[in-house]
Amino acid sequence: MTRGRLEAFSDAVIAIAMTIMVLELRAPDGADWAALRPVVPVFLTYALSFVFLGIYWSNHHHMLHATDRINGKILWANLHLLFWLSLVPFITSWVGESHFAPLPIAVYGGVLLLAAMAYLMLTMAIIALQGPNSRLAVAVGKETKGKLSAGLYAVAIPLAFVSRWIALGLYVFVALMWLIPDRRIESRL
Repeated sequence: MTRGRLEAFSDAVIAIAMTIMVLELRAPDGADWAALRPVVPVFLTYALSFVFLGIYWSNHHHMLHATDRINGKILWANLHLLFWLSLVPFITSWVGESHFAPLPIAVYGGVLLLAAMAYLMLTMAIIALQGPNSRLAVAVGKETKGKLSAGLYAVAIPLAFVSRWIALGLYVFVALMWLIPDRRIESRL
């Protein structure tokens, strides 16, 4: 499989996840402002998840463009990442429908944590094949931002049972950290 084919497959999976999420949005049960109140949590969770999927799509794109070749290990690492990203529509729906209940918020963080770890594993698999002096290895360095993100998710998961709003705030903070595509990779392309 070529890099382009891997990228196209990944793009399709992420696009399908985004499409599934939007299909979960339901119209309000009325035609006034009060009818919007029950759908606000669902919409806010959708918006946050859309941003997360967009961040993964953008950074995955940049990472693959810094990749010269792929192997079976990279294919499986990529599938591992896509597995966790494919769960985003399910957990998004659960968080929104539960109106931000602690357990769904904690599980949401778990999915985000496992996706972040899978992304780090994919990065390491690519670097292992390309070498320590490859464009990607030089660009990501010690991968401080990725490790910080995973750490914040790990803190937010149990925190969801103490303060769901602080846990959600940490998820939003991580999204804001990654909102701009990773310039370390862009500068190497």
